[in-house]
Amino acid sequence: MSDTTSARPVIQKVLVYSDDRDVRDSVMLALGPHPDRSGGEVHYVNVATAAVVLDHVRAGDVDLLVLDGESAPVGGTGLAKQLRDEHPTCPPVVLLTGRPQDAWLATWSGVDAVVSHPIDPVLLARTVAGLLADPSPEVPR
Repeated sequence: MSDTTSARPVIQKVLVYSDDRDVRDSVMLALGPHPDRSGGEVHYVNVATAAVVLDHVRAGDVDLLVLDGESAPVGGTGLAKQLRDEHPTCPPVVLLTGRPQDAWLATWSGVDAVVSHPIDPVLLARTVAGLLADPSPEVPR
């Protein structure tokens, strides 16, 4: 019997950053443990400060970042820009914006995808699953 498992890891780590615990909880609830419904499991790294996000990216121990653009004092938009500028192998980034009209600012920050508040669970899961399935996150951006 041949091995038909995919090349991507079975368990992937998604970092969820927001200063608001309710936002972090809503993201993790929307995604659940299997956002792509194909069996791949996601473990969450629940983060409330930008310094801890930077530590995880430097360590290279997360596969995808979901950053809240509305966080304070460090917003996800500026944090995404910093990560892209300082870490060429930064994992894919999904930015949560306060409103759809803020997508232009997300483009400036170099994020891979934008989802606006209120969080649409189907859109967020589809977005995250697509980025986790992409084999190119190891390529410098």
